[in-house]
Amino acid sequence: MSRISFRNLSGVAETLLIPLYYRAVETKRPDALIRDARAVELVGRIDYDFSRIRLQAHDQVALILRVREFDKRARDFLTRHPEAVVVHIGCGLDTRFDRVDNGKVEWYDLDLPEVIALRRQLIGEAPRCHLLGCPVFDDAWLDVVNAHCPRPLLFLAEGVLTYFEEAQVKSLVLRLLERCPGSELVCDAMTPLMIWLDNLQLAFAKIGARLHWGLARGRDLETWGNGIRLLDEWFYFDRPEPRLGSAQLMRHFPPLARASGIFHYRLGGQ
Repeated sequence: MSRISFRNLSGVAETLLIPLYYRAVETKRPDALIRDARAVELVGRIDYDFSRIRLQAHDQVALILRVREFDKRARDFLTRHPEAVVVHIGCGLDTRFDRVDNGKVEWYDLDLPEVIALRRQLIGEAPRCHLLGCPVFDDAWLDVVNAHCPRPLLFLAEGVLTYFEEAQVKSLVLRLLERCPGSELVCDAMTPLMIWLDNLQLAFAKIGARLHWGLARGRDLETWGNGIRLLDEWFYFDRPEPRLGSAQLMRHFPPLARASGIFHYRLGGQ
């Protein structure tokens, strides 16, 4: 099988390879926190100098912990609703369907058309796993998903909402609430303080991307609309993780210990 060239990627497109690469690296560890054989396979098919990708050790572990927690929440939802519909918003080159598929779920990977074109070339589609090349703020993809009503519906938004302005995030959440009452949303978010600190780091590294939306408290989203309810939340330092190294010291400082997490909401319904 010929290798696919990604050598000319730069900017946002290049960042698609970062989580894919570190999932593959993690899988090869004897003490791996997740296993993703598909990621290993895909990295082997890509013609790219992966030595250009460098994250600090604790950032690598944090990325993997986030993946693991999103996987867990997807599996939990499918345990409760085996024939559910799941939409992965901003899927990039993630292979979550392969990791959590229960043989019954109807899955949609949603991202910008150019990202889905890359995904189609590298990964392709599969029975019950569909590709949607569409901006998240375009209702066209919701029309497709709503055709499955009244099946239970889960939205996953990993590593994507922080790049939008608050008005955009609020508009999206309220649209999901209106169009898909009773659905659930799992997303990650940072406090405004952590957004500011991360943007300083991005500026120092001369990276053009900037973070925008910050969430001070998980329950703040409940004020956006009637029926939005926080079901649970998870933070990186809730439990000791030796592989986080000295970064674990942040768990002793409340403003930092709960500065970044994953939040699970029900959007209306019973």
